[in-house]
Amino acid sequence: MKYHITTYGCQMNTADSQKLASEMEKLGLRATPLAHEADVIVLNTCVVRQGPEDKAAARLMSLKPLKQKNPALVFGVMGCMVGVREPKALREKFPFVDTFLPPSDPTALVELLRARGVQAETGRDDYWLERDAAETRYALQDADFILPAHERGQLVSAHVPIVFGCNHVCTFCIIPYRRGVERSRSLDEIVAHARSLIAQGVKEITLLGQIVDRYGYDLPDGPRLPELLRAVHALEGLERLRFLTSHPNYMDDRLLDTIAELPKVMEHIEVPIQAGDDEVLKRMKRGYTVDEYRALIANIRARVPNVSIATDIIVGFPGETEKQFQGTYDILQELKLDVAHVAMYSPRPNTASASRFPDDVPQEEKERRRIALDDLQAQVVGAINAQFLGQTVEALVEDNHKGRWKGRTRTNKLVFFQDDARDWKGKLASVKINWTGPWSMLGELAEGES
Repeated sequence: MKYHITTYGCQMNTADSQKLASEMEKLGLRATPLAHEADVIVLNTCVVRQGPEDKAAARLMSLKPLKQKNPALVFGVMGCMVGVREPKALREKFPFVDTFLPPSDPTALVELLRARGVQAETGRDDYWLERDAAETRYALQDADFILPAHERGQLVSAHVPIVFGCNHVCTFCIIPYRRGVERSRSLDEIVAHARSLIAQGVKEITLLGQIVDRYGYDLPDGPRLPELLRAVHALEGLERLRFLTSHPNYMDDRLLDTIAELPKVMEHIEVPIQAGDDEVLKRMKRGYTVDEYRALIANIRARVPNVSIATDIIVGFPGETEKQFQGTYDILQELKLDVAHVAMYSPRPNTASASRFPDDVPQEEKERRRIALDDLQAQVVGAINAQFLGQTVEALVEDNHKGRWKGRTRTNKLVFFQDDARDWKGKLASVKINWTGPWSMLGELAEGES
């Protein structure tokens, strides 16, 4: 039997889809990139903005004929479109869907497949990985996180959720309503997950949370993110360790000092500002001011040498004036951050901003503001990356892309280089940069690497 998963949205959804795939692999199913070949089809959905939700609904309807042609086909919908409450409206709108799965929980689909007679084969011996000339075999157990067969030994980077849900309830954010309250996984469970990924060839792990810095806040006397970083850092075979996304209110000095101390933890931090005006931040219920964010960036740079910093920004939030938008433009120009993910405000059902504030910034004005920030950021990052010209950087190679090897630096810069003589996938390469742009850099292998 074969399964097909289509994933929309964030890295957490990507990790959720991988968890679902893991459970189906244990039942003996194998992945297919073609929906019409599959016995099981799942759409993992996103509703953080209207666009991804519309795409998922359209895709769902386009696949309906497959179910009509083959009633035995198992059809599932997962993720934030479903949420953590009974999805009565979705059941009525899409009656051809067999099961609706809340975020991060594949249980309902696994139980449905078992009820239909799909059972894991006994005595199976294909949970091993053959690597290198020595043909070393890494034995994997059913309790482990099993990557899809085509990814074992091939996947370089993977995401590991460490805390689900969110308690912060920013006024624009639908995540607490769809993913539920904050729930941290145990340290031992996370380490076991990471260890099994490493055994299957993964070199880089990114720890995920809606507010990743709040890991362990809900665990009585539990570990916090610095302790978790140390535990995963100690795993043999791991090359790199990242985490996202942070919140300005919870990034403390102990965490920053841990990042600076541990060599496997990359010097890249994602900490959203969302807006550059105190009144807008207050309406967003972010809990900090522009000056406090400015001080945080200075502290990060002081404690973590050569750090790169990414941020998120929402333009066109209800009531955002031209002057308030200019504040966002000015702080982005001042701080010169390495990445700025800019999104236009989209009212989401059940959120405080949708119920309290009219969506009064015209769509064309939102688009103008987004383009202005994107153009500014291209100039900022172009200047930052130009400083790497002539330098040698370490890149973890992810894949071969159009004849060039593609990798990322410790600070998450995208680097391309060419070498037809060696397979660099999953390896660390020293690359001398000879061209830079705002979104990537080109180089050649440093002397002694080829």
